[in-house]
Amino acid sequence: MRKLFQDDLHNVGDQLSDIAVLVAEAMEKAYRSFETADVQLAEEVIAADARIDSKQNDLDEKAIELLALQGPVASDLRLVVGALRMSTSLERMGDLARHIAQLTRLRYPDPVAPAPLVAVYHQMAMKDVEIARKLVELMDTRELGLVSEVFALNEQINELHAGIFTTIARPEWDASPASTADATLASRFFERFGDHGVSVARKVQYLVTGEWEAKPSL
Repeated sequence: MRKLFQDDLHNVGDQLSDIAVLVAEAMEKAYRSFETADVQLAEEVIAADARIDSKQNDLDEKAIELLALQGPVASDLRLVVGALRMSTSLERMGDLARHIAQLTRLRYPDPVAPAPLVAVYHQMAMKDVEIARKLVELMDTRELGLVSEVFALNEQINELHAGIFTTIARPEWDASPASTADATLASRFFERFGDHGVSVARKVQYLVTGEWEAKPSL
């Protein structure tokens, strides 16, 4: 019975990694659609989000079953509860990628990003994708140095996010109200994706160390 339980715990970890891979792919494709006004690619991202949702539901059901039937304690309990929390953050990251793709679809055939912000969005998106890929590696290796790397990337995204609001507030900003609203939303979606990535990384750190830090050490 104990071996079966450990196998189930291992499978839960594998499911988390699978979701993280899908999330990384979703953000990469969502940004490509956003950058190039590729509505077909945007539709693929929107449709694929259902797969992330389904995998999250499967993982959560399995985790709840383990809690109910196995009564895990100590580190095993942390793993099951942590998996439930991480799956929620990963699912939300998938939703944010979908929101970016939906902006592409909404404004097609025009691009979403006003010209002065194109380069900033590119930086934000590449850092988001890098965060998602580091989460996959972190889950597979439990190498805690990656936690600090995720946190540092998120700080850079936060700075870029703040810079977008500074640009929009300048007197020379002349984009339409609709374009300004889209620019604000897009920046928020990229920024929140990174925040959820930090949340996942912190939970992996907790699973490994049993200690909770307000912020990963740099």
